Amino acid sequence: INDPYCFVEFFEHRDAAAALAAMNGRKILGKEVKVNWATTPSSQKKDTSNHFHVFVGDLSPEITTEDIKAAFAPFGKISDARVVKDMTTGKSKGYGFVSFYNKLDAENAIVHMGGQWLGGRQIRTNWATRKPPAPKNVQDNGSKQLRFEDVVNQSSPQNCTVYCGGIQSGLSEHLMRQTFSPFGQIMEIRVFPEKGYSFIRFSSHESAAHAIVSVNGTSIECHIVKCYWGKESPDIAKSVPQVGHNFLLTFASIGLYLVS
Repeated sequence: INDPYCFVEFFEHRDAAAALAAMNGRKILGKEVKVNWATTPSSQKKDTSNHFHVFVGDLSPEITTEDIKAAFAPFGKISDARVVKDMTTGKSKGYGFVSFYNKLDAENAIVHMGGQWLGGRQIRTNWATRKPPAPKNVQDNGSKQLRFEDVVNQSSPQNCTVYCGGIQSGLSEHLMRQTFSPFGQIMEIRVFPEKGYSFIRFSSHESAAHAIVSVNGTSIECHIVKCYWGKESPDIAKSVPQVGHNFLLTFASIGLYLVS
């Protein structure tokens, strides 16, 4: 899981203090926990599913979330920003996302920040999906907003293949590359225009997960598409969508933060 921590709230300060003293350094599920006083009363994340998301690519390794937030702040109020990191090494994967409350602010950021220097590299900007989020009444078609944390655990870490279906006309390799290239390096694309679906194999599992989250339920060539994991296979032409929801949670570490 990406955020291995939780909050525990007590009615009495002395009880929280006693729990901190007793639990700090103890093992839960084989992992030693760190317990500190919480600096905020809630760990809930704000819902940004209806906001306007900008993809930021070609980031230098040293660029942090605070760096991209500061770089994009002049264009409008930002609801969320993050540099995507490798879950194993903790190092930047070279891209991130910035979310704006207003569509015009996001559009201006894409136009004016593309090709600008941030750190030692010129960055790329684009919509995090091929098109900005569709109006709410268009997306109310049974496809709910997916969460990255859920999707990334629906298939094995070796699976990098995305199934994209529902494009009944105009499906081409160029269209799929244009749609999915913002999410990472594409290794292979197979399209089946007569059947209305395609398979896109990325260089990493995380890139594929981001693509599924961002593209599923959006409109491509006036068709609402659905994205799932393809079966893990050396030949993605043999892949079929993996619709089941099997979640495998791996606990890397656990931290407890106490609120009094």
